[in-house]
Amino acid sequence: MTCRKIRYFRPMKILGIIPARYASTRFPGKPLVNIQGKSMVQRVYEQASKCKSLSAVVVATDDDRIFAHVKSFGGAVVMTSPTHPSGSDRCMEALEKVGGDYDVLINIQGDEPFIQPEQLEQLIACFNSADAQIGTLAKKIDTVADLLNVNLPKIVFSAAFNALYFSRSPIPGQKSGSPQEWLSRHTYYRHIGLYGYRTEVLKAITQLSPSPLELTESLEQLRWLEAGYTIKVGITSYETLAIDHPEDLEKI
Repeated sequence: MTCRKIRYFRPMKILGIIPARYASTRFPGKPLVNIQGKSMVQRVYEQASKCKSLSAVVVATDDDRIFAHVKSFGGAVVMTSPTHPSGSDRCMEALEKVGGDYDVLINIQGDEPFIQPEQLEQLIACFNSADAQIGTLAKKIDTVADLLNVNLPKIVFSAAFNALYFSRSPIPGQKSGSPQEWLSRHTYYRHIGLYGYRTEVLKAITQLSPSPLELTESLEQLRWLEAGYTIKVGITSYETLAIDHPEDLEKI
């Protein structure tokens, strides 16, 4: 009788990174703004830490004040360069500084203090597909205002939930009728700006130069699509609330 070799598969190791810059043209110092007794970055950190699929959560900052503050509430934090052109680049440096054999990195927006751990679980679930190199989320559009809002990128994806294109314009376009009629004829989705990356893919995409579609739409994810990477899309019903301006605090 021959003995079978038993294979053991370890679960994915997943690192959550929260980029937190102090400098912001629209809202300087917003990671430290007080929201009902806690800073924004602390609220994001605590919400992300509730996600059971994350092996660790780390803040990546370029500012001594944020670094010291995260340490003060017991959070994990690394200092990164102030010159990174995007959150993906900051995440890459943070990954290198944290070390460890992580399989997937989740880029968690540092300006969404009420992000739900369920959203992160939905994003992480994208990587149950072997062909998922990058993951992101989409939410159904219910209003004409959102459909036409250029600050809310739209997304179309295949039957296999692979992203086909992102745009600031309504996609797909329709030849006739009003935008209100468009919503009744077709299900539109807005892009939720959460990203996950297999770590070897993150290393590769941070070496890419800006692409023509990216420069036209001002959407970094189009660079990855143009380079041939697969972006898996998870559908969420959760609304995100980003704090981009001081007046956005009134919404919460």
